[in-house]
Amino acid sequence: MRRFGCLLIACALVAGCQSGAKHETKSSADLEARVKKLEADNAKYREALDFLQKVYDQQKAQAAAEDADEPADDAIFAVDIAPDIAAGQVEGPADAPVTIVEAFDFACPFCRRASDTLEDLMKQYKGKLRIVYKNMVVHPDVAQSAHLASCAAAKQGKYVAFKNDVWTKGFDPYAAARDPSKLDETSVIAIAKGVGLDVDKLKTDMHSPDCEQRIKTDMDELEKFHVNATPTLFINGTSVAGVLPEDEFKQLIDQKLETVAKSGVKPADYYQKEIMAKGEKKFRSKKDPKPS
Repeated sequence: MRRFGCLLIACALVAGCQSGAKHETKSSADLEARVKKLEADNAKYREALDFLQKVYDQQKAQAAAEDADEPADDAIFAVDIAPDIAAGQVEGPADAPVTIVEAFDFACPFCRRASDTLEDLMKQYKGKLRIVYKNMVVHPDVAQSAHLASCAAAKQGKYVAFKNDVWTKGFDPYAAARDPSKLDETSVIAIAKGVGLDVDKLKTDMHSPDCEQRIKTDMDELEKFHVNATPTLFINGTSVAGVLPEDEFKQLIDQKLETVAKSGVKPADYYQKEIMAKGEKKFRSKKDPKPS
């Protein structure tokens, strides 16, 4: 900058000679003052520019980290549903061409919304949808009893009826009053009784190692696919985080139905032959290359 200033001063001296020696000192002083001001301004804003650069670098790194944890748009994940079906955590016909896997938590308000949306979709796509429910207990202090009891209810063949009543008679009062007791063991047993379950058997089963393992098995499987929030859904292997507007769900389901129809595979065999046999067995992010 000093060299630049000296060059300007030299030019000014030449111009001064051409205009007359009278203005030489004044012109040089003005140019020197301008150079000093530029240097001062540069120093003044350097700290702010450095700060902005740091913020930009941080945001860029954060975006890269988020991409590394976002599922690839074209990934078809082979989420194992066999243990859930065997346990009775399923709704809809076995030969439905589209399988929706829902990872949910009984204390999650967005899961409550998803429950209503999925119920509507089941009615609209009668016979074409199957929903497999996977326990993802994000709020164990509130929801653990309900999840254990749902496992026990499944052993009596009433998983769906119990699950639906937990939402309306357990979660809704809990959410309205912010009262965790609405989902505690006493409350969920009362709900089970209303569904017509054998309460003594339910109490025994919900505290059995089998039901504790049932929840762990679900969460271990979901961990393979980096599921860390509820609800997370897999629609014939395509990951969907959160609750989409119903029209967007329908658009995706229609695409999946078209794919199944073109495949030539029987709907009853589609999940096993196309999703499990050909899908990806572990998480792939937007940053990861597609396996060859």
